[in-house]
Order: sequence, then C-alpha cells, then structure tokens
Amino acid sequence: MRRRASLVLLSLAVFCAAMAPTLRWYAFPRLAKIPPNQYQETVLEAKPATLLNYSTLKSEQVEKITIIQTLKGNVEESRRIERDAGRDVVVWDALAYVTGPDGKMVSKVPERYIFDAHTQDPVHVTGESVDGDAVRREGIEFKFPFLTEKRDYQYFDAQTRTSAPIHFVGTRTFRGMEVYYFEQTIPWTQVPMPKTMPVKIPPEVITESGLTRWYSTKRMFWIEPVTGAPVNGEEIHKEELRNAKALMGRDTLTVFEGHVKMREDYLRSIGDMVSSNRLMVLMLVSYLPWSFTLLALLLLSLSLWLEARSRRPADDAPVDTVTTAAPVTPPV
Repeated sequence: MRRRASLVLLSLAVFCAAMAPTLRWYAFPRLAKIPPNQYQETVLEAKPATLLNYSTLKSEQVEKITIIQTLKGNVEESRRIERDAGRDVVVWDALAYVTGPDGKMVSKVPERYIFDAHTQDPVHVTGESVDGDAVRREGIEFKFPFLTEKRDYQYFDAQTRTSAPIHFVGTRTFRGMEVYYFEQTIPWTQVPMPKTMPVKIPPEVITESGLTRWYSTKRMFWIEPVTGAPVNGEEIHKEELRNAKALMGRDTLTVFEGHVKMREDYLRSIGDMVSSNRLMVLMLVSYLPWSFTLLALLLLSLSLWLEARSRRPADDAPVDTVTTAAPVTPPV
C-alpha cells in the first residue's frame, strides 16, 4: 500500500516539476500580451508654459497647456493584419490633442502604431503612420517590453519620425514601487508642420517663405519592469518656428515650451492598473513556477520517505514467542 502511494506521489512530483518551466518558458511568452481592445487616456500638463499666440504672432507665457493622450485598440484592423502576419498583433490609434489655457485646440497629431502583442516589436504593414504620413518604426513607443531589462532601447519619436536610443539611467523608487528610470534627449531637429493648426497656412506659402519648424525634447520615463508599463512620464519640450520673418515679422518664434508632467489623478489610476497587471505577470513568471518547484520537492521527499518505509528489513518486525507449559506431575 505504501509503495503504491509512493508511486502516486512521485508521479505528482514529476508533473509539478514539468509545470514550473512550462509556465515560465512556454505559457508566459504566449499568454502575456497586450489586449487588442485596450483603451487608455492620459492627461498631461505644462504649468506654466510658453505658447505662440497666432492672433498676435507673439510668444506668451500662459498658466498651463494640457495634452490629452489617448490610445485606442482597433480590433478590426488587428484581426485583419493577424491573418497575414500569422501572429498576435495590436493596432493602436493614438491621438495627442493639445489645448491652451482657454481650452481651445492648439494642435492634434494622430498616429497608428502597429506592434507584436507579446514583444512590442513593431509590425511593418500598410497603415503605420504619424499625422497621416507613412512611417516605418524601429524600436518601441508608448510601452516597454514585458520584463524590461536594465539596458538602452530604441525609442520612436513621433515628431522627428525617427528612432533614437533611450538610455537606462538606474533603478528608482516611485511611490513605493521599484522602477527603472530611462531618459532620451532629442536635439534640435527640423520637423514637419502639423497638418492641423489653429491658423491654416497653405503649404505653398510655407514653402515660398522658407518657414521651418524645429523641435527638441528631453523625455523621461519611470518604468515598472515586470509589465513594461510607464508609471510616470515627463518631457521638457520645446518647439520653434524659424525663418519666420517674412510671414510673422521675427526670424524665430517659440511655438511651445514647457515641462510636461502627468496629472496627479492619472498618476494614481495608472499606478493602480499597473499593480494589478504586475500581479498577473508575476503569477506566470515567478509565483506559480516557484510554487510548482517547491511542491515537486515536497512530493518527491514524501515519495522517498514512503518508499523507504515500505522496504524496512524483516528482522525489524516483532518475533512471535512460544510458551511451553510445565509438565504435570501425576498424583502419587
């Protein structure tokens, strides 16, 4: 009976030992992915900021500028691309909508970001774009990979339509959470004019006048490394119009300058969401594999103990004793 129980425990130990690496190296890469229907809205503010007043053609300091960043999963496009790509694909229709202190639109830049749901690597298909212009992304954007490493990554900049290294600076503690801190600096670069502006300037007028738009930024991310999600993001952002004298009376005008930070209520909500997603990822990469490993060792120990008990030497068993009755003396 003990030997049968020992074999059962040994079988369970083998099963648990097999499940530990299976969850980590087989299930996790397939189950951990970005859902195709994800919707996320983030509000960022620059307080105070410098903004170009197109009615007076002067740069003015304003109380604040608000940037509403939305990411909306396009499920229909994801399914269409998946049929040809043969892998899980996410399509994000993103929009950066900038408003001034009066709530009026300053600019809006739409994007379509197409990437692998598991690795966050870009998927190059028709439709990948920024502000209606076709692009070919290299590296990541918006989100870092699951199990982010302490190294530099290529990060796509939507203004320049190019990728550049974003550098791992070190480990930080952000609101009680251990995070990886990254920085990227984009030097002054000539960039395209937004297609949507408060004042419509015909493209031929811009071309004839020689007016150009320049941009520079320092981008900062605090990344939760298990999920790869940013729990905080900031930018020191600058934009200028140059060669503007023919149209605006001055050679250089500041269009926008400010330190952009996430609004407090969105910092809290994103922190709660990341903590929840972190637990699910850790279940696959750490908690369950280690639990199965420890359970396998426990079951193996019990199996060996029962096997040893079933093989005890025979001389350890109690010896039966025979009692001999004393002879009866017949009466004389």
